[in-house]
Amino acid sequence: SKRLTFQVEKVLQTALFTETRMKLKLKNINLNEVVENLLTKFSLRIEDKGGQLYSHLEAERDEVYADDVHINNVISNLLDNAIKYCAKVPEISVYTRNKGDEIIISVIDNGIGIAAKEQKLIFERFYRVDKSRSKSTGGTGLGLAIVKHIVAKHPNAELKLESEVGKGTTIRVVFN
Repeated sequence: SKRLTFQVEKVLQTALFTETRMKLKLKNINLNEVVENLLTKFSLRIEDKGGQLYSHLEAERDEVYADDVHINNVISNLLDNAIKYCAKVPEISVYTRNKGDEIIISVIDNGIGIAAKEQKLIFERFYRVDKSRSKSTGGTGLGLAIVKHIVAKHPNAELKLESEVGKGTTIRVVFN
């Protein structure tokens, strides 16, 4: 019932985004603080799989103009996917850093990776790279669609993806 409730919530969130009724409550938030709070929650799940979660909160300027709730949702979805799509012991790193005027958060995993031809499609609603894994990993194919919509709604943010099959995935949210 928990899984079904979670999936229904994801579908409702996606419907909200597509109807463009989502209103952001933008304010200055400290990205390092947001990440630190989420890492505690996700570190237990990773440790249960025998893995490690590394945090590198290197951004000295970590204040971004964003919606706190929705950015928490973005990072949670990225961490959730990093855990779900790791066929071996998960090694996940989360970075915050500054590059010029940019503030970047990166979630890097050693998961199954995403083929180049699939990389643009994974941000579409209900799209699953490997449909045969959907029962074992759970989920609806909505997490990255939600991430894409939230980041796109922020006027100062963009989403970047790098991935290689069998090596893992890096997803970055860049605030400028």
